[in-house]
Amino acid sequence: MGGRVPRLARAVPVLIGVALGVALLPATPAFAHNSLTGSNPANGAKVATAPAKVELRFLAKLDPERTKITVVGPDNIPADGGAPAFSGSRVSVPFSPGAAGLYIVGYQLPSSDGHPVKGEVRFTLTTGTAAAPPSPSATPSASTAPATTTPSSPAPASPSTTPVAAADTGDTGRGWLWAVGGLVLLAALATGLFLRRRRTARP
Repeated sequence: MGGRVPRLARAVPVLIGVALGVALLPATPAFAHNSLTGSNPANGAKVATAPAKVELRFLAKLDPERTKITVVGPDNIPADGGAPAFSGSRVSVPFSPGAAGLYIVGYQLPSSDGHPVKGEVRFTLTTGTAAAPPSPSATPSASTAPATTTPSSPAPASPSTTPVAAADTGDTGRGWLWAVGGLVLLAALATGLFLRRRRTARP
């Protein structure tokens, strides 16, 4: 009995050490990968007033030389207004808003096991810069189009007047000829009657 007790006393610390080692094994991969814990604006948020900067918060301290942050707006237009600023496990980027729409904050950072950690935060800006007004260049072209067609409309009427005038002069000329001929014929008849009466009046 006396020999068994010292053996058990020596085995207890070994068992405790093994139990602690097994308990810590599942936690090792979790600490190997740094991960995002929060952001401002929050992922999926809709904001009416554009923030001065976009902030990301991570589980562990960040390496400024190997951490990349990008901010793009609608149509993939860059919206980061300057270089990111690091403070421990936090990083902030000046925000330069453009048009209203979806903005995506992308991040890439290393981890202790060599695998890069990538992700993104999305938020919607409900107000933005006004759209450019349409160009007024099309307005003058529409107004000048009818002006070019108006002078050509009276053109077909001018040839039609010439035959009418010619026809009228021809008719009037023929009328004078018929009138003169009638007068000559009447004069001849009157002369013939006068001469016949004169002949019959002689003894």
